[in-house]
Amino acid sequence: QAQLVESGGGSVQTGGSLRLTCVASGTTYSTVSMGWFRQAPGQEREGVAGIHTGGFPFYVDSVKGRFTIAQERAFDKITLYLQMNSLKPDDSAMYYCAPAVPIHKQGKMHILAPPPFRDWGQGTQVTVSS
Repeated sequence: QAQLVESGGGSVQTGGSLRLTCVASGTTYSTVSMGWFRQAPGQEREGVAGIHTGGFPFYVDSVKGRFTIAQERAFDKITLYLQMNSLKPDDSAMYYCAPAVPIHKQGKMHILAPPPFRDWGQGTQVTVSS
């Protein structure tokens, strides 16, 4: 069964940087776009960045220009990265990786994990202090 393991979170001050890593083992996700999601306490999980199998990235407006997603794909493993620069307190959340699709709604892009995906990993915590 495919497994998603996130790492790289930590505590930084405003303006700092972090690089998150996700390893997706197995072939379950080999033909789908992948992305990063985050969930702060009391809020819904939101997608922030995704990348198509061919390498084309997509971002929501709130992280565009600050976050960069990248990937390495092998037959039975995907390594997903999220370089986060110019971090703000609003970026504080638990970060997860998952399959991701961009959805355009009312002129705004959203990133969703396509249902019925439920195999979320443990996530990695990012805390940004002011």
